[in-house]
Amino acid sequence: MTAPASTDRSPDPEDARRGATLGDPSRAYLSGRLAIVEARVRAAVERRRTGDPDPDDRFRGLYVSDAQVDALLGGERRPLLPEPAVETAATRLDELERRADDDERHGADLRLRRLARAFGLDPYDMELLLVALAPDLDPRFEPLYGYLHDDVSRRRASVGLALELCGHGRAEGDARGGGTGRHRFGPAGVLVARRLLLVEDAERPFLTRSLRVPDRVAAHLLGDDAPDQAVEALLVESLGTEVGPVDVLARALAAGANLTYVRARPGTSGHALARAALRRLDMPVLELDLARLGPADEAPDVAAAAAREAGLRGAGLAVGPIEVLAERSAVAVRAFAEVPVPVILVGGRSWDPAWSRQPPLLLEAESASASQRHELWMSSLDGVAPDRFDPAAVTAAFRLDPEQIVRAAQAAARAVAALDRPMTVADVSAAARAQNAAGLDRLARRLQPRVGWDDLVLPSFVEDQLRELTARVRHRETVMGEWGVGHSTGGGTGISALFAGDSGTGKTMSAEVVAGDLGFELYVIDLSTVVDKYIGETEKNLDRIFAEADRVNGVLLFDEADALFGRRSEVKDARDRYANVEVAYLLQRMESFDGLAILTTNLRANVDEAFVRRLDAIVDFPMPEEDDRRRLWTRNLPATVPQEPGIDFDFLARRFKLAGGDIRNICVSGAYLAAASGRPVGMADLIRATEREYRKLGRLMVEAEFGEYLGLVNG
Repeated sequence: MTAPASTDRSPDPEDARRGATLGDPSRAYLSGRLAIVEARVRAAVERRRTGDPDPDDRFRGLYVSDAQVDALLGGERRPLLPEPAVETAATRLDELERRADDDERHGADLRLRRLARAFGLDPYDMELLLVALAPDLDPRFEPLYGYLHDDVSRRRASVGLALELCGHGRAEGDARGGGTGRHRFGPAGVLVARRLLLVEDAERPFLTRSLRVPDRVAAHLLGDDAPDQAVEALLVESLGTEVGPVDVLARALAAGANLTYVRARPGTSGHALARAALRRLDMPVLELDLARLGPADEAPDVAAAAAREAGLRGAGLAVGPIEVLAERSAVAVRAFAEVPVPVILVGGRSWDPAWSRQPPLLLEAESASASQRHELWMSSLDGVAPDRFDPAAVTAAFRLDPEQIVRAAQAAARAVAALDRPMTVADVSAAARAQNAAGLDRLARRLQPRVGWDDLVLPSFVEDQLRELTARVRHRETVMGEWGVGHSTGGGTGISALFAGDSGTGKTMSAEVVAGDLGFELYVIDLSTVVDKYIGETEKNLDRIFAEADRVNGVLLFDEADALFGRRSEVKDARDRYANVEVAYLLQRMESFDGLAILTTNLRANVDEAFVRRLDAIVDFPMPEEDDRRRLWTRNLPATVPQEPGIDFDFLARRFKLAGGDIRNICVSGAYLAAASGRPVGMADLIRATEREYRKLGRLMVEAEFGEYLGLVNG
């Protein structure tokens, strides 16, 4: 089998010599074991000479001459690695192991022994590993292996040579079959399966294939804890907060549970739960962020490297989000789910049995309580927050996990430090909003709210409904989480609302005000990127939108929603059937959505009744009455606009029964007419702009409406 080229850093042989010389017990033990390999090499050289049918062959060993071998193994030789001299390989090994037992009893960490225990290596596996490792720790093994191969270019041990040196080759009269150890170099052998040993040159006969110990393994044995580069790019470190079923997970891990799946919703952290549980067991954790996985990274290779790294460190694995792998294939997930180390997978979707042959322990990550969030905010702000300032209350509507809270606090502190002023509510809200993922920007149009409650011109009962909607978002954690009231069986904690009314009555603007009041951004879904003529594609597009929306603290706006959420019809053909499937899928997906979704429609009757039953709020936007229309006219022509005296706002509000959006359009058009003429906005500009708006809307221009100003239309 040919293994991929390693990207590990090569170990320095001088480090091993220096460590052994300075009395490092771990390196001294490694040095002693390699000295036993040297003794086996010496015996193999003697066997070659004794059984050589042509000892005078001038090309024996190619360019490695007998004299050179004698110099390598001669009387006043320099030991391959400094170690106490012992008489024979057998007695040397017994003495070495007794000394190692004593060192470990006194607290020494012997890395080679720890590796053997962590990976379940038996003594024979250890010997094979050391034979393959020797050239990486002392280059003098290279020409010796070349001599034994009778090929100076083959400077690493082969399968056949390793078996012979460890007593399972020619010594057993089974050189052709490789003795009883041949299976250890197959895919099921622990050395190969755990990537401690790479069998290269797959095109060669099995016994002549080269063996190589990955640089990461050699470096670890020499005391280097720098992670494998394939793993290093994915490493993250969570806070390990004591939130959620930490006790349950810790007990399961202590009992030997090797696979756990933690479902983490927005505002929760499966990684933090994993770290806290492993910390209870005094066990290191290796956390991998799969979102950093490159398209060229093969999941099985990364999983094997991560499992090896965890084994070297004696750590557990925390890996997520699992959706990244699930989008590739079930095989990619299985590569991580079936690693031979304790692994905690984290994801936002339900567990799929196809992801592993063994059932996992299933857990749900939990959100921090209000008091926990407050404590985390204040400790992260580290005294920067003003007195009596409660950031947890300010950001109650935000679904932030512990890591995001820390990052937001740090960002807010840096911002006010740069501006040299005290922190404000706006600083914390902006920092919290900045934790949003950027994926939704590719699927929707993002709007930064720029209007507030004072900009709305609506009946008081409509404004009250909008304020109640923002209150639901702010206090849902208290009501649904702490009090347990109204939590749906669908699992989502989201809130959905329908804004219904004629075009221009303020539905979109109201959504912007709601988002701004919550400190959120508004994401307007472009239906052209969602609806697809091909069967099944619309559902896929919607799933991508909702999946990304779950990762942001924002308001999702489906404008003209009846195009997507329309009433289901009787099935008369295949098109009707699949249109109904799309609506049914949306019903299910909306129930599991954890954010705030606002749907707008001009015709409430067109929206499917099943949606109406599931909505948390329905706000009807009526056409404005005369008083509201006058406010709209004056609001859209503020004092900053130069105006001629005599504009009759009472007449405009009384005669023209228009929506707010139409009035805005008229004021803009009138301003352009005045600017083009180089004069202030006058009544004539507004009358002419009104006539243009009537034409655009397809409305008849009635003389009774325009009254005494009719003559200004074409004037």
